[in-house]
Amino acid sequence: MNSKILFGISGGIAAYKAPELLHGWVKMGFEVETIMTGASEEFVSPMVLSTLSKRRVWTERDFLSAEHGWEIPHITLADWADIFVVAPATANALRTAADGDSSTLLGAAMLACKKPLLMFPAMNGNMLSSDAVQRHIRVLRERGAIIVDPDSGLLACGYEGKGRLPSQDVINDYVKMALCDKKDMLGLRVVVTAGPTHEYIDPVRFISNPSSGKMGYALARAAFQRGASVTLISGPVSLVPPAGVEVINVVSADDMYDACIEAAKDADIIIKAAAVGDYKAARRADQKIKRGGRADMTLELVQNRDIAAALGKIKRNCQTLIGFAAETQNVIENAQKKMSEKNLDMIVSNDVTASDAGFASERNVITILRRGREAVHFSGTKEEAAHRIFDAASELRTEM
Repeated sequence: MNSKILFGISGGIAAYKAPELLHGWVKMGFEVETIMTGASEEFVSPMVLSTLSKRRVWTERDFLSAEHGWEIPHITLADWADIFVVAPATANALRTAADGDSSTLLGAAMLACKKPLLMFPAMNGNMLSSDAVQRHIRVLRERGAIIVDPDSGLLACGYEGKGRLPSQDVINDYVKMALCDKKDMLGLRVVVTAGPTHEYIDPVRFISNPSSGKMGYALARAAFQRGASVTLISGPVSLVPPAGVEVINVVSADDMYDACIEAAKDADIIIKAAAVGDYKAARRADQKIKRGGRADMTLELVQNRDIAAALGKIKRNCQTLIGFAAETQNVIENAQKKMSEKNLDMIVSNDVTASDAGFASERNVITILRRGREAVHFSGTKEEAAHRIFDAASELRTEM
């Protein structure tokens, strides 16, 4: 990525996280210019940020200095940027932005910038909930700024509650959303299923599969970046939930079935990326099953309800239903059969035996099948694959 981030740092204790944020963006390929308020310099050194960004850092001294006055930094930086990120955004930074106060370099740059403005408030919970701060947040949101709610937890002041700067993962999800040039899913509700299911045999043992949930989570992130309202129905995984996404955690195939049927009622696009267990134990033991001296044990299995087939039966005309087919042989043929039998509009097929692709991998090799269209073959990261899948879905929906 060659996107350009203008990074504003205001004077709160969370400013100590700024070097980690900046370093992460540089590693992702972003160009970053940094503006620091005078108060923020009490928490982090401009030299550190300059070293990490390989660029000068702009301070209040530059705003008033004759040496750099000819550059009009608040104008040139605002024009240069693709997005403006303020993290942390203190109560004063929010007031400055809401009031259009241009008496500081940060305030003047925010006033001059016509690019997306993302602000991440971080402060004491009593300050955050005050009428003044909430009024400034409302004003900024009405103007189109993206104000991300802080996390909850132990604050530096010793209070427990809302006010922590969100994690780097959350901030990056919002940055990617603001930078995404495809907003073809604005106003759409997207439901994505992800991960495995656990079909318990007794309280300590279950049947499952190696699905990590990475593909489904990548799809949820991509849909959020493209403007959709997203519900992620997730089986048991160890992944960090995507920012801006409603997450419904489930365990078994029955749990996922119920959640999907409910979520489908007002969904525009449903993507069944989860690796749902086809079978479950006919009888689940209430207590741990002991060996009891037996050399072997027979486990009776019964089929789980077919979620994709059920969704295909209740699918509305304006609804797009997308399935996944994880196969080990006859990959395309089996996927086409599944698409037809379950009334899917589109199916994404992949060979899970392929090296460096499929379960738990960061990459995927997929074939996208749609009725009446040529197959689309794609190889890349799961994030890239997610966007390619939505490209194909958007093309399909234009014909509806």
